Amino acid sequence: MVPPMPPDFEELDYQETPLGTLILRRRRLRSLDDLEVYEIILGEGYLMSSLFTTVEIALANLALALLPAEKKDLSVAVGGLGLGYTAQAALKDPRVSELVVVEALPDVIGWHRKELVPLGKEIHNDPRCRLIEGDFFSLAAGQGFDPGEPGRCFDAILLDIDHSPRNLIHERHQGFYSLSGLRRLRSFLHPRGIFAMWSDDPPDENFEDLLREVFPLTESRIVTFPNPLQGIESKSTVYLARCSD
Repeated sequence: MVPPMPPDFEELDYQETPLGTLILRRRRLRSLDDLEVYEIILGEGYLMSSLFTTVEIALANLALALLPAEKKDLSVAVGGLGLGYTAQAALKDPRVSELVVVEALPDVIGWHRKELVPLGKEIHNDPRCRLIEGDFFSLAAGQGFDPGEPGRCFDAILLDIDHSPRNLIHERHQGFYSLSGLRRLRSFLHPRGIFAMWSDDPPDENFEDLLREVFPLTESRIVTFPNPLQGIESKSTVYLARCSD
């Protein structure tokens, strides 16, 4: 007897949240050798797909590469957990001794702890990693990203939440993308600390100007990656900014 074919589409979780309907689903792409793909949908938009992880990984790798190679015991904060690829990339750096991941949606943290997503077991079982339920933008405007140590500084802060500085998941995030918001963020970085941020849009000149007013060294990197669904090469941006000594 021939075993049944696995389903091409499966909804793993469905929740109503303050930011809209949150869905975790798994798809099997027959056109890509039955590749299994995990997707997060929030409201009307795609939040993340395991088919496209190049930029999420580059976000961590590019930022940590800017820190001195001899510097050990790095502390890193990540805004946005998603499917966990930025967190995983940071944890692969042996210099990282502590990773704090701030996620506003408790259901996303639950997916990792229940191991509903591919990286769940790896991330939530790593003793260096703490998953914290909280609004990154509220914490950035307040006492920082470690509830147990208000005002604590990090060697790197990596942000992967909004689609771009202009295309926000929620309008209340807008204050972060301002001089006062970025200056407040800088106060949570060690000397020579790195702020890095993902954007799905090309480099934004206005946001680049803001970064230059707050940080002495800034750069916008274009990261390309294949899009097998459309047969094209897609592009995203990683903004990099470093504090002074």
